[in-house]
Amino acid sequence: MTQSCTKLGIDIGGTFTDLALKIGNRVFSEKLPTTEQAPELAILDGISRITEKAAIHTTDIDMMIHGTTLATNALIQRKGAKTAFITTAGFRDVIEMRTENRFEQYDINLTLPPPLIERYHRYTVNERISATGKTLVSLKEKDIDQLIGRLGAQSYESIAIGLMHAYANSSHEQTLRNRIQTAFPGISISISSEVSPWMREYERFNTVCANAYVKPMIKSYLDRLATELRDLGASCPIYLMHSGGGLISLSDATCFPVRLIESGPAGGVIFATDIARSHGITKALSFDMGGTTAKICLIKNAVPKTGTSFEVARSYRFKKGSGMPISIPVIEIIEIGAGGGSIAHVDNMQQIRVGPRSAGADIGPACYNRGGKLPTVTDANLLLGKLDPDHFAGGSIRLLAEKSESATTEHIGNVLSMPVLDCAFGICEVIDENMANAARMHAVENGEDLGEYTMIAFGGGAPLHAARLCEKLGIHQLLVPPKAGVGSAIGFLKAPFSFEAVRSDYQLMSTLDVGHIRDLVTALCRDVEPFVHRETHEEKTSYQCRAFMRYVGQGWEIPVQLDLDQLAVWDRKYLTEGFEQSYRALFARTVGGLDIEITNWSVKISSMTVQTTNMMPVPDDENIFPPARFRRVFDHHSKSFVETATYARNRFHPDAPVCGPAIVIENETTTVVPHDFSVTREPDGSLLITG
Repeated sequence: MTQSCTKLGIDIGGTFTDLALKIGNRVFSEKLPTTEQAPELAILDGISRITEKAAIHTTDIDMMIHGTTLATNALIQRKGAKTAFITTAGFRDVIEMRTENRFEQYDINLTLPPPLIERYHRYTVNERISATGKTLVSLKEKDIDQLIGRLGAQSYESIAIGLMHAYANSSHEQTLRNRIQTAFPGISISISSEVSPWMREYERFNTVCANAYVKPMIKSYLDRLATELRDLGASCPIYLMHSGGGLISLSDATCFPVRLIESGPAGGVIFATDIARSHGITKALSFDMGGTTAKICLIKNAVPKTGTSFEVARSYRFKKGSGMPISIPVIEIIEIGAGGGSIAHVDNMQQIRVGPRSAGADIGPACYNRGGKLPTVTDANLLLGKLDPDHFAGGSIRLLAEKSESATTEHIGNVLSMPVLDCAFGICEVIDENMANAARMHAVENGEDLGEYTMIAFGGGAPLHAARLCEKLGIHQLLVPPKAGVGSAIGFLKAPFSFEAVRSDYQLMSTLDVGHIRDLVTALCRDVEPFVHRETHEEKTSYQCRAFMRYVGQGWEIPVQLDLDQLAVWDRKYLTEGFEQSYRALFARTVGGLDIEITNWSVKISSMTVQTTNMMPVPDDENIFPPARFRRVFDHHSKSFVETATYARNRFHPDAPVCGPAIVIENETTTVVPHDFSVTREPDGSLLITG
């Protein structure tokens, strides 16, 4: 795919749907409320608007790239398909028993998220594969026939199959799938050896259940979207952003919808990574805040931190282990329920709390005047003067401050006997501290000092709160890129085609069969090639290989990057040195006298197409703003309103740094520069805020 083609990035969020259209090196953008009941309606409306703005026809679009939160929302809200789970006899309750870890050790009223599939929808078969792939108990035809009879009585839409040690030998899972598919043509079936071929049965079982649970819904949505886009005149291919930061085809996304769970946030990290690379920033903190959630990711040397698992639907906001584990390759993103639509309330301790409940797109904050009666972060920002009520979202939504004042007074002020402005300030401080706490915890877990980082803020809400977060985190430099309000959609345009294959294969370093490992890695390379070559027809691709290792006796592995070009000379010494180097970087020292275990392997293929970093965002029509004006904005330092210079971003070209307090307005977001900070405009149009 050439760089001159016309690409459209589409990001469906919980509150807004963002579109970014790239024509040559120009980028047009559009932001409009998400249509929750039928998300494709906002897409179709957005395409009509953005093509009209760019003066092109839908038929001129060469490629569409889509990211969506539909899979995530279905898991959180438990609105997926009627699903059965089939596992090995004796392991029916693994997804309910979870692990022995207690994320809140002394809480006697601990609330765990219920299993995705209830017990009476879980079935077992008498079979067993060993951890080395040896068949211990064969799968019998009569057992399969009995199982099919029981399944047929329930009219399931989807079936998940997860058998013990299927990652080492998938023959029993494949046999079950083939027999069930023959008995029930058209039923959706997912097997763990394809969806998540990793050791640890709880995580693997949960992942294949999640894939099966959302698969019919995602397939229906994608088929419906493709049909409606064709009716609109779009005959171009459609690709999906996956959680690992790359693109996959529509058909692959339909087979593995669980890989779409973090697709939107992953696009945002790709956007931030590209900005960091173009500015020569070696340590960047990606901060993406929309209407429903806020996302944080660490980026070092233009490479975002990645992982092999994450959690959704946490019952305790900051508690690792309180959610539903999904075991797939993923960009490691910390996500919390903190967005512009997050609802504020007073808890039993008479303290202001914000989120994770959101007002959503249809009703929205009280100031939208769409029926919302509860105060949100957007209402608080409006009352504090940070938002222009006449030019929010490019003037498409007029904000009513009296509605915000009424909702905040009723639900916060009257309960706490506080003035409404103190309530609004409290709401913003609570949400900022929530996000700062999440960033601190993530940094500590990874041994990082955030004072060495530059924050890159994007999304509709992040530029409003980013500078305050920098104050709390001790970060002295902040970048707000052009078109920050639609950053994730632009990130889609910069993402490569990629796919990552994983396989568990337990080995001790002291007895390692190097020849076997070379064969395994070569097989993984062959497995991933079709996913990229089928779509790009490019010969130039890059491969990344990682081994996951640990010392004997440890519970979890660390990833070790390996050079595939050196595959022919891999030996125990090379692998040991790689592990010790990675271990030392993470923990500052190695442990002597212990053998090393290798548990998992992964190979990732990516297209080599170089994405341009010099995209030129087309300025929105902001001539309604004078070059600069003043309005009263609440200053958290003096705890009072102060006259604040307000600038239109496309007309902001200062000869010298502008000292805060100041505000820079654009159609998709607003950037707040507090007291003791200053802002300049970089050559690429980014706002550089320092303090």
